[in-house]
Amino acid sequence: MDNLDALVAALPSLADGVVITLQLTLGGGALAFVIAVTLGLTARSEVRLVRGTARVLIEFFRGTSLLVQLFWLFYVLPRLGVTLDSLVTGVLALGLNYGAYGAEVVRGAINSVPRGQWEAATALSMRPGRKLRKIIWPQAWAIMIPSLSNLLVMLLKGTAVAYIILMHDITYVTEQLRKTTHDTFFSYGVGMVLYFLIAGAIVLAANAIERRAKRRLGQGPVDVPAPVPTAAAPAGVMTR
Repeated sequence: MDNLDALVAALPSLADGVVITLQLTLGGGALAFVIAVTLGLTARSEVRLVRGTARVLIEFFRGTSLLVQLFWLFYVLPRLGVTLDSLVTGVLALGLNYGAYGAEVVRGAINSVPRGQWEAATALSMRPGRKLRKIIWPQAWAIMIPSLSNLLVMLLKGTAVAYIILMHDITYVTEQLRKTTHDTFFSYGVGMVLYFLIAGAIVLAANAIERRAKRRLGQGPVDVPAPVPTAAAPAGVMTR
């Protein structure tokens, strides 16, 4: 079968694969963000037990393979009486794994806020929660956006292992196209383009969010108003 004919015939399957990949990416990314913020903040706690628990969770999920985590959640948990849907399993594994990496990004960004900002907020008698929300977080948020967007792109590529939990994502459909066309270069080239387009959309969105965050802090480009044109002076009249 001609490659283009096979591609046209596979378009519905490719569309379904893109939807599955987007569901895993957006769902896993949202869960990863929540986990990253939670663990990133608790890792800075002054309470040793809270801080230690956060560190153990971060290092555990960073130090174990995403593939092993997927296997454990999908194939081991049912033996313990807990059965999860494939999509739920994928979102949970991606969120836990990349959320642990994101926690270090959050913690580092908060720590990078100048000490004077903390002291100024304390001098204004702000409560810890309000100080974090109004003063520290907006500055840390602008710092962490590039690193978090990189992690989201990595998470997108991590969804390629979803086939092991019986999900027909882009990678699975690409492999089926290869079996139909017997052309590895063409088939995986199609998959590569699809991943690239999704990653490009993530980067563009992250750049827009970063510009907005910096503008709110007064760090973005300033629009200088154009000079107001004045009426021409009559001939022979000098202007100052």
